[in-house]
Amino acid sequence: MPKKEAGPRVCSMADALEVVGEKWSLLVVREVFYGVRRFEGIAQNTGAPRDVLTARLRKLSEAGVLRRVQYSERPVRSEYHLTEAGLDLAPTLLCLLQWGRRWTSEAPATQGTFVHDCGEPLHAVLTCRACGRRVTGTDLRFPQTPSKPG
Repeated sequence: MPKKEAGPRVCSMADALEVVGEKWSLLVVREVFYGVRRFEGIAQNTGAPRDVLTARLRKLSEAGVLRRVQYSERPVRSEYHLTEAGLDLAPTLLCLLQWGRRWTSEAPATQGTFVHDCGEPLHAVLTCRACGRRVTGTDLRFPQTPSKPG
């Protein structure tokens, strides 16, 4: 995946947004998580313009988030599968779904939910790696991060 720097601060969040931060990108990844792997289905479910969707699929594939797999030779047709990097976006998508449901959405609480193998909906919770306690936004502290040289 490409490594870019935003302003004077070295930042992995900026690097991640270079890959998935454009409009439609995370919705494309969401659809592939939901099992929609072909262009037409992704276009229909996201509402993304076809030219933009083509560009996002190409960029996500080049960045290693999706893997393009040809399923037909005549005409040439492909579908998209999540790579390990794509699968690692699951917690991010779940957190965005929860945030959107709470702060922006009129969609039913059951719409767009990830479900565990046991059949129950998942709920993302941030915890401290050391003590295991639940963490909220008011509990966070941000140490100084290094700036780019010169």
